[in-house]
Amino acid sequence: MKKVILALAIGTLASSHPGLAETSIAPTVSPITETPAYLKQDKPAETPSATPAPSDLPRESEENRNARMAWWRDARFGMFIHWGVYARLAGIYDGKEIPSLGEQIMGRGEIPVARYKELAKEFNPTKYNAEEWVLMAKKAGMKYIIITAKHVDGFALWPTATNDWDVESTAYKKDLLKPLAEACKKHGIKLGFYYAQTVDWSNGGACNNWDPAGKDDMVNYMNKIAIPQIKELANNYGDAPAILWWDVPVAMNLDYATRILDVLKVRPKLIQNNRLFKMHGHMGVIDMAALAEIKGNPLYGDTETPEQYIPPNGLGDRDFEVCMTMNDTWGYKSTDHNWKSAKTLIHQLIDIASKGGNYLLNVGPTGEGLFPEPIVERLDVIGKWMAVNSESIYGTHASPFAKLTWGRCTVKKHSDGTTLYLHVFDWPKDGQLLVPGLESKVKSASLLADGKKLKFKKSPEGVVIALPDKALDSDATVIKLEIVGAPKVSQVFIKPSEDGSIPLIASLADFPTPAKGGTPRFQEGETGNEIGFWSNPESSVSWEFTGAKPGEYEVLAEVSGIKDAKAIVTIGDQKLTAPLASTVNYSKYNSQSLGKIHIATDGNQVIVVKPDPADWTAFNLRQVTLKPKWIEVQSRAFRLVRNRIQN
Repeated sequence: MKKVILALAIGTLASSHPGLAETSIAPTVSPITETPAYLKQDKPAETPSATPAPSDLPRESEENRNARMAWWRDARFGMFIHWGVYARLAGIYDGKEIPSLGEQIMGRGEIPVARYKELAKEFNPTKYNAEEWVLMAKKAGMKYIIITAKHVDGFALWPTATNDWDVESTAYKKDLLKPLAEACKKHGIKLGFYYAQTVDWSNGGACNNWDPAGKDDMVNYMNKIAIPQIKELANNYGDAPAILWWDVPVAMNLDYATRILDVLKVRPKLIQNNRLFKMHGHMGVIDMAALAEIKGNPLYGDTETPEQYIPPNGLGDRDFEVCMTMNDTWGYKSTDHNWKSAKTLIHQLIDIASKGGNYLLNVGPTGEGLFPEPIVERLDVIGKWMAVNSESIYGTHASPFAKLTWGRCTVKKHSDGTTLYLHVFDWPKDGQLLVPGLESKVKSASLLADGKKLKFKKSPEGVVIALPDKALDSDATVIKLEIVGAPKVSQVFIKPSEDGSIPLIASLADFPTPAKGGTPRFQEGETGNEIGFWSNPESSVSWEFTGAKPGEYEVLAEVSGIKDAKAIVTIGDQKLTAPLASTVNYSKYNSQSLGKIHIATDGNQVIVVKPDPADWTAFNLRQVTLKPKWIEVQSRAFRLVRNRIQN
């Protein structure tokens, strides 16, 4: 990216996009950084070993890898299905709601193995219609499906030869994977299998810490259950699986991992995620430093798996797939009605594609085999949007723009130029859409939905497109911009508002790569855009701005947190250590002063906010505002004059 300084007047943009800093897409909840007890192993895995150097393992040429990954990169959108006997329980055990994810009710409820198997006999999904599921996915624009063939309760959705803890032990009896594989092949949808390879609460795998009947015997479990079952899945379902999606490798070691990879040599085009051998971070949270170390190592698969969050800067050249729920659970829970809006889901799809990733959107069917109605409704809305706009998602690449306050951008490269798909979330009131920092020559601009040509012009700050009075789609209207060659984008800096204050909003923050661990998460929510899940004390956020009037500024932060903490603010050689007062819960925000700084020049500045490692509990952040001292002086003078007039 060419670094030419341009000033983006955020205050002006905000006036044409009312409520930009206030409105948003979904609330941030308390960060979950601790693994629950029922997903922990009491003792280390047998024969633990260090990760072998990449040179010790067979390699794949870049050409072969690109060919193998091509369909997946083009797809951009898939369906995750969490389904098993836990769906019959629907989050309820012995008449009580179990406060856990639906698929983890056995562990959180500490249900004995024998009792759980008795309950499983009642699993009878007579309304299951695999073809209907596939057609709903296809109509929504999804190109592949991944289903939980075996989750951590150890139950197999197919009739396995390894033991009797499978679908044949239920009232239903029939293979649940076979009709899905047939329907996927019929309708051109790729099918993948999720398989919990080490955690298994019923078969002697890891992490059953409450019932001796499920006590771990990893050697026996891997030899007689896991590896034979993986072999069954790899060989018995025709074209499937195209993907194997591993999870929670808490008791994995090198011997087990390499033996599994040997079994899978029968499927040379198979795509695997990064959770077979080790996970770098909690439940797929990405550690960029670790990624650099493991690049190209077959033990770490093909795709990173950020779970329930979108990496704010993408993951560079690493393929990644964001898995997310529509409500708060993966497996079905009858009491979970906290559904994200279809608009939120569409924005997440676009946001992930704009960062070069895939979106794996979860559904949790009921024990009868039906998608809950809120899921059906949302898939229908997404499908209608994709029917018009899928060109802007399939086969696209990451945006060349660091940040866009009004939406997102995806890219397609051609031999004679580039197509920029501008997804406008916030329609400008004045009908003028600024594409900030774009220096490339524009050939044409049009609405993707109806092909209507749009007028455009160059400006000192980029390219301005004249839009109709109203958006064609209230969720996201797509502008198709054809440019000459590769995108040329200059760096854009935040500029003060008209009153001299500098609003540093969450959507314009930078997320520097920390020395270790993951970054905080930018989240668009129903109640406000925010930076959340800030649990890593090594991480920070920053903003670049220019044009500030020299003088003293108060640093104000709109924050929320459940415990008191301290943050460090730096700008140039100045450093503030400021207390952050608890707001009791993460959904309650207030504005707190972090102290005062002095800005000596109107040139380019970088302000950094980071945790105080000695006193940090995760906080959420919506906005930092630099308020000049003269505003306070002017306000006092105004109040004084007003009081004199009144008196």
